[in-house]
Amino acid sequence: MAASQPTTALDGPRRLPGIVGRVGRSLDRRGTATRNEKRAFFTNSWLGWALITPQLLLIFTFFYWPAGEALYWAFTLERPWGGGNEWVGLGNFTAMVGDPVYWNSIWRSLVFALSSTGAGMAIALLLALLTDRQLRGFRVYRSVLVWPYAIAAPALGMAFRFILAPEAGFMAFVNHIWPGLWNPALDGVDAMLGIVTAFAWKNIGYNFIFFLAALQAIPRSLIEAAAMDGAGVVRRMRDIQLPLLAPTLFFLVVINLTDSFTDSFGIVDIMTQGGPARATDLMVYKIYFDGFKGLDYSGAAAQSIVLMLMVMVLTFAQFRFIERRIHYK
Repeated sequence: MAASQPTTALDGPRRLPGIVGRVGRSLDRRGTATRNEKRAFFTNSWLGWALITPQLLLIFTFFYWPAGEALYWAFTLERPWGGGNEWVGLGNFTAMVGDPVYWNSIWRSLVFALSSTGAGMAIALLLALLTDRQLRGFRVYRSVLVWPYAIAAPALGMAFRFILAPEAGFMAFVNHIWPGLWNPALDGVDAMLGIVTAFAWKNIGYNFIFFLAALQAIPRSLIEAAAMDGAGVVRRMRDIQLPLLAPTLFFLVVINLTDSFTDSFGIVDIMTQGGPARATDLMVYKIYFDGFKGLDYSGAAAQSIVLMLMVMVLTFAQFRFIERRIHYK
C-alpha cells in the first residue's frame, strides 16, 4: 500500500466540519505569483456562536455585571446590612469630591504610578541592553530576569515586607550604622519607597521581555555600521536603539501606568495597609478600605467609577497626544 502524501494548503481547500478554507494566488505589480492569506469562514452560524459564548459569559460575569452594579450603587445609598437602597443621585460623588482624604489618595496614586513606572522601565531597559550585548552568562540572565513577573502581588508584598523590615535583615544593618534612617512603619516617605520598589521589581520581568525582543529585532548591520564609524556604546544606544524602541516604550508606558493604578492593591495591603498616616493610601486601596472596612458600599462604588474613568482618560490622552509622535518602522 502506497503511503499517503501529506497535503498542503496549496493542494486545494481543506474542509473541516462546518468550516471552509480557501487559499489562492495573486500577481503583484512585478507579475510575481504571491500567496494570499488563508481565509476561513463558518458555514453554520451556530458554530461561531458556540465558540465565542464561553468568552462572552466570562466577560459579562466578571466585568460588565460588576461594572453595572457599581454604576447603580454609585447613585444610590446602599445600607451596610442590607434592607434596600435609596436613590441619592450625585450625592456620593459630591461627598467624595469634598473629602480631602480622597484627594490625598489621588495625589499618592499619581506619585506611585510615575515612580514605579519610571523605575521599572529604566531598570528593565538597562538589563535588556546588557543582555543584548551577549555578555558572559547572558543566556542565564535572559531566563532568570523574567521570573519576577510570575510572582503574585500578595506573595511579593510579603517577601518585600521582610526584606525591607527595619528590625531584621539588610535594613537593620543600615539602621545600626545610621540609627532611624529607615522605618516605613513611622515614615511615610520610607513606606512609599518600599511599595514603589516592590511594584517596580515585579514589572521588571515583563518590561524586560519586550525590551529584549525589540532590541533583537534591530538589524545588527546598523549597530555594526555605527561602531565602525566610531560611535560608542552610549552613542549607539541614544541615536539608534532608543529611537527604534519608541513603539515598545510607548506600549510599556501605557501598560505600566494602567497596572500601577489597578494592580497595586495586593502590595499595599500586605506591606503598609495604607499607612502610616495614609501615606500609601492609594485609590485602589481606599476603595477596598471604604467598602469592606467602612461598609460604605455606595461611596466605594463611586470611587471605583472615578478610577475607571481616570484610567480611560489617561490612556486616551497617551494615544491622542503621545502616540502620534511615535514612528513605527
